[in-house]
Amino acid sequence: MGSPQALVLGCSFRPRPRFAITDPIQSNSIEPRPGRREVLLRSSEVAALAAILHFRVVDVLFVDHPTAVRKLFMCKISKLFYNLVEVNSGTKPSYLGIQKNPPSLALCPATNNCISTSEEITDANHYAPPWNYNPEDGRRKKPINKDEAIAELLQVVTSLKPDNFTPRVAERREDYIRVEYESPIMGFVDDVEFWFPPGKKSIVEYRSASRIGNFDFDINKKRIKALRSELEKKGWSSEGRF
Repeated sequence: MGSPQALVLGCSFRPRPRFAITDPIQSNSIEPRPGRREVLLRSSEVAALAAILHFRVVDVLFVDHPTAVRKLFMCKISKLFYNLVEVNSGTKPSYLGIQKNPPSLALCPATNNCISTSEEITDANHYAPPWNYNPEDGRRKKPINKDEAIAELLQVVTSLKPDNFTPRVAERREDYIRVEYESPIMGFVDDVEFWFPPGKKSIVEYRSASRIGNFDFDINKKRIKALRSELEKKGWSSEGRF
C-alpha cells in the first residue's frame, strides 16, 4: 500500500523545485511541496475557510471546467492539506503560563486570533475583560471559594464544545488551568488559559489563542462568550463586555 499522501485522490506527491500554483492549461510548470513555514504563513486561512465550507467552494469554482482540471486542482489542494494535517496542531508555545513581571497571562501576538485579559483595554482586537465568580450584583446567596470556583469552571469547560471544538484539560495547578481545544475537521489546536490571581478579589484572568494562522473568524471570542454565558448561570459575571 502506498503512503497516505499518495492515496489522496490518487495524487503523486513528489518534491517540487519551487512554490507556485500555476494554471495547468497555460503552463507546464509544477509547484513544490511547500515547507512547514510556508504552509503556516500562506495557507492556514485557506484551510480554515475550506474546512468551514466543507469544500463546496470547489464545485462552485470549477463546475464548468473539464474533469481533468478539477482533479488536478484537488490534487494540489490535497497536497497542501496533507502538509497542514502534519503541522496543524503545532506545538505548545513556550511562553504560555503565568508571566513574572508583572504576574499575568501572556500578551497576544500581533495576529487577530487571540484575546487576553492582560491586554490594554484600548486594544479592541485583543482585549477581553476578566471574570468575577463572586460579583457584588450577582445572584449568589453565599460566596464561593477559589476551589469551588475552579470546580465550576472545569464543569463548564468540559461540558461545552463551542464551534464543535473538543476540549482537553492539558494542565491544572492550584491557580492555573490550560485547556487545549481541537477543531473538528482539520485538528487545529487553540490554547485557553485560566488564572486565579492571589488576593481578596474573586477575579479570573484568561487567554484564548490559536497556535497557527493570522485570523480565526472570531472563534476565540465566541468560545469565551459561550463559556461566560454558562458561568453566568452559576452566578459569575464579566467585568466588562467585548
